[in-house]
Amino acid sequence: MKKLLLLLIIITTIGCNQTGVTIVEFEDEKSNAIRGHYEHYLNNDIDGLKKLWADDDKIVLYLGSVEQTPLSELIGLIGVQHAAFDNIQMLNIQGADEPIYVETKAYESGQTWTNTWFKWSAVGKTSGNLIEFPVHISFRWENGEIVEEVHLFDPTLMNQELALVPAQVKMMQIEN
Repeated sequence: MKKLLLLLIIITTIGCNQTGVTIVEFEDEKSNAIRGHYEHYLNNDIDGLKKLWADDDKIVLYLGSVEQTPLSELIGLIGVQHAAFDNIQMLNIQGADEPIYVETKAYESGQTWTNTWFKWSAVGKTSGNLIEFPVHISFRWENGEIVEEVHLFDPTLMNQELALVPAQVKMMQIEN
């Protein structure tokens, strides 16, 4: 019994002194801020979205590519999405009636990332087609601002619907 107790104490001591530990949170300030950020997206509230983004010259965006994308392009895309689609939703990836998955990780390196997984769902205004696909977006934080976003999804279905939207509607949304 003494050996078992000693072994338990040793394991606990070693486990508590580990380095390289990543802390994962689900209901923290940053995770909840991203949930609010997504509400601004769903409401096409660009001013609300800008509250978390770092200045245009500081933020790094990757929209399904290894090439950086300017923030102005993302803002334009959001406007075009709302012009092209009705009933835009972000659903639990498993289809359950649960909120989308959001977690924030604080790494030993000092970087903090909030990661999200969801199913993007909308109905094309022109075609009437329901479009759904899985999305993963990660946000890197510095000083309470989003300084980097990485968007991972297959844009094929969205691009097919956007191709049906008249050019003048796209330009009006991009300019706003």
